[in-house]
Amino acid sequence: MVELRTYVFLDSLQPQLASYMGTVSMGFLPIPGDSCLWIEVAPGMAVHRISDVALKASNARLGQQVVERAYGSMVLHHRDQSDVLESGAHVLRYLKTEDAVRPPCLVKWNEVICRITADHATLINRDNRRGSMVLPGQSIFIMETEPAGYIIYAANEAEKAANITLVEAKAVGAYGRLIMSGREADILEASQAAAAALQRL
Repeated sequence: MVELRTYVFLDSLQPQLASYMGTVSMGFLPIPGDSCLWIEVAPGMAVHRISDVALKASNARLGQQVVERAYGSMVLHHRDQSDVLESGAHVLRYLKTEDAVRPPCLVKWNEVICRITADHATLINRDNRRGSMVLPGQSIFIMETEPAGYIIYAANEAEKAANITLVEAKAVGAYGRLIMSGREADILEASQAAAAALQRL
């Protein structure tokens, strides 16, 4: 029995998120403006069959595939939204399910910390080498979700809403984690946009 854990469609990848995804992509690199589909299933090995079904259904490209024991995730992207949606529809039919029955997104943590110190910023930057750096005095927005894949949707919608800097968007494993930095007003706006987007799901 294969469980659909995450099914998230992004209509247009934002520049920072697309670039961040490119730093970890083992497949075809996404570019800003691509539509994107993030699918996570359990158990992890099932993602190979899911990827096969999706890739044979359209011209969408495989940007990433991660296979863990418990969960497997894959990322499809293409300039044409219809290609990505067609692949997604084939996956749902193969699993005999629909995206509405996926587990709900649980926001495990959602917090804004204003004007962080230099020590704090330095430690965050040492742990996160794929995104941008936090500068002392900036505010940060941190979020954790379960399942992990939902954090990509939160990151994309937050970047649409405000002038922020993407530091980390970890969407693999049991929990997804997001860190963004910027001016306090922008960070507050981004956090509200991310939370509202996840509620809409």
